[in-house]
Amino acid sequence: MTATGADREAAGSTTRGYWWWERRRSVALDVGLALFSALECALEGVEFAGDTGLPVPLGVLFGLVAGSVLLLRRRWPIAVVLVSIATTPAEMGFLMALVGLYTLAASDVPRRITVALAGMTLVGTFLVSYVRLRQSLDAHADFGPGVWYVPVVSLLMSLGLTAPSVLLGLYIGARRRLMESLRERADSLERELSLLADRAEERAEWARTEERTRIAREMHDVVAHRVSLMVVHAAALQAVAPKDPAKAVRNAALVGDMGRQALTELREMLGVLRSGDAAVVPGAGRVPLASVGRVAAAAVVASEDGPRLCEVEALVAQSREAGMTVELSVVGELRPYAPEVEQTAYRVVQEALTNVHKHAAGARTWVRLAHRGAEVAMQVENGPTDGVTADAGLPSGGNGLVGMRERVLGLGGVFVSGPTEAGGFRVSAVLPDAGVAA
Repeated sequence: MTATGADREAAGSTTRGYWWWERRRSVALDVGLALFSALECALEGVEFAGDTGLPVPLGVLFGLVAGSVLLLRRRWPIAVVLVSIATTPAEMGFLMALVGLYTLAASDVPRRITVALAGMTLVGTFLVSYVRLRQSLDAHADFGPGVWYVPVVSLLMSLGLTAPSVLLGLYIGARRRLMESLRERADSLERELSLLADRAEERAEWARTEERTRIAREMHDVVAHRVSLMVVHAAALQAVAPKDPAKAVRNAALVGDMGRQALTELREMLGVLRSGDAAVVPGAGRVPLASVGRVAAAAVVASEDGPRLCEVEALVAQSREAGMTVELSVVGELRPYAPEVEQTAYRVVQEALTNVHKHAAGARTWVRLAHRGAEVAMQVENGPTDGVTADAGLPSGGNGLVGMRERVLGLGGVFVSGPTEAGGFRVSAVLPDAGVAA
């Protein structure tokens, strides 16, 4: 398991040392370097005091103070380099100069400042080396190299004391920044992966909810209409059985047929559910149930064996046989539509007739279908109930209109429902022809 940026920051806070040091081992390293630098400068201060005529203790004290400045290299690397440049004429602070230039080059100080201070150190070291070499050659008159000797050796010495530290510092600083960039990128990717995982879980939950809603709507459509008609016919059978046995037999046969039709549709739906993890979605073939989107959720499971618009007349006939007065009118020539369009149109008419059976028993009803160029429209309207027909006592879950609206809107159609001025109720829907749209 990888640690996030927050975890690393928390870990860093637990190991934070003192003042500007982030870790205790950094404190130990800088204190050790400062001690060595102070000792070096103190020893060199003895020679400096002898050359300048100062008291030796004063030269040693000066060397201790100058060398101890290396303790501040992480906090103020520019100050350390400036002190090393200032002590260059005294020929002390070589360790301070090397470590100071390295720290300056590896830090986040602007490059122009680093180049300027490195150049000053190079020039200062070159001048001191040149003067010392010239004095040494003057003291040994028997040794007479060429004119090139002093400047070349001085240049090599100054480059050797400055270039390696600067180059190493630049390399370490670039590597450190690269590692920080990679670490930040890894943290960002980890956060993005976590966010994507959360979104995937949300989409999966949404898909499961949509699928449960779709299945519940299918069960409602399959069961509600058939069972409603069966209850109506059973009530009629109970009323006419003593008076008209022949009609009672016909009603009983109708109840049986409706029950078998309901069972057949339930078997088809359960067959889709038993298929495991796939459903047939129009235009996409078999798609995992968890991936069924809005169109599949709004439409019925697209099966070639589902109800069709041509069966609306039989649907109306069933309602007539149950005692409802229904008029069917069709405008335009009946033509085949996409399976989801035909099944949705059929279910809208079916559910509207079921609602009439439930809430307006005995009301006169009109079913209108209109086949237009690029759409099919349907309307189911009932007048006020006559108050004579006995209420069948059918329960209502309040999901019929919601289910119809979801189906129609899911296919890009228009759905309107509401009471009429005459005291009845009207359900209207317009569905685009999926084939024409495609």
